[in-house]
Amino acid sequence: MNKNLIERLNKGPVICAEGFLFEIEKRGYMSSGQFVPMVSLEHPEALENLHKDFQHAGSDIVQAFTYNGHREKMRVIGKEDLLEPLNRSALQIAKKVADNPIKGTQPNLMAGNISNSNIWKENDSESQLEVERMFSEMIGWAVDEDADLLIGETFYYAEEAYKALEVIKQTNLPAVVTLAPMGENIMRDGVSIVDTCKELEQRGADVVGLNCFRGPATMMPYLKEIRKSLKCHVAALPINFRTTEESPTFFNLPDNNGCTCNSPHGRTFPTALDPLQCNRYEIGAFAKEAYGMGVNYLGVCCGANPMLIREVAEAVNLSVPSSRYREDMSKHFMYGDSERIAKHMQEYGDKA
Repeated sequence: MNKNLIERLNKGPVICAEGFLFEIEKRGYMSSGQFVPMVSLEHPEALENLHKDFQHAGSDIVQAFTYNGHREKMRVIGKEDLLEPLNRSALQIAKKVADNPIKGTQPNLMAGNISNSNIWKENDSESQLEVERMFSEMIGWAVDEDADLLIGETFYYAEEAYKALEVIKQTNLPAVVTLAPMGENIMRDGVSIVDTCKELEQRGADVVGLNCFRGPATMMPYLKEIRKSLKCHVAALPINFRTTEESPTFFNLPDNNGCTCNSPHGRTFPTALDPLQCNRYEIGAFAKEAYGMGVNYLGVCCGANPMLIREVAEAVNLSVPSSRYREDMSKHFMYGDSERIAKHMQEYGDKA
């Protein structure tokens, strides 16, 4: 069983499904805005099923759903006592799915996960020490639960990303670190996006890249620069929304479809983004372009669903279990060309 992430990346594409926050919320097992992954304790079967759906769609990595499952966020909701049980449950669910790949497919890799802390503050040693402690305890639990690799994601402070990598490197497990720059198009502590990626590579990250906040249109320009500047493997996991040069992240993305955003909080993010989603072909085109320029670690972040993960996999020439159910318009009752499709319905389809 090849559980070595780097060996697999050296041979070709590796798919990683992210985006659990939005998908679990849409399935009714999480409060939007609060976004705390209590699902691993309250409805573990729902989380396990989502992992299986992503696995069926071609995800090679089963990422433990511990995003926002850190001590500070648990304090915010008054459930700090459940921190370790939540993390261990999420890791154990991910491990269970990873250890039971679909027959005929490659072994899955289980990834432990840490992310932006929301309390990292520039030139504030107290907050930074607190973040380091949070990272250390979560990484410790991931190692205990036999993770195959560790992911540090969604960092918008360069120094916080460096600290995450420092903690991960103490384990000797493969380190994936991805950034999520805000709308200023620079890290919040003033370091450029590309320079931050270069520094992460120099400090020993195995995979460096971008995830979340940005859709294909506003992630790709930076991804091109990163791929040209780095020798290590590069990661690309955009959100599934049509961000623009004027609104490079989804935090202030306006509804440009002529509709009025009726959300009670007055913005599309995070609950009124539906009309702004990319279609499957846009996500596939992004994955194909990224892979064509040498990006082998691919996926989708917020807005991801199993269909989109399948689209990523197929865009890089992989056939996955759910490929059996990809579209077949030849059998459609109006638009199909099968001899069994009624002629009058085909003719009507041209006018409907």
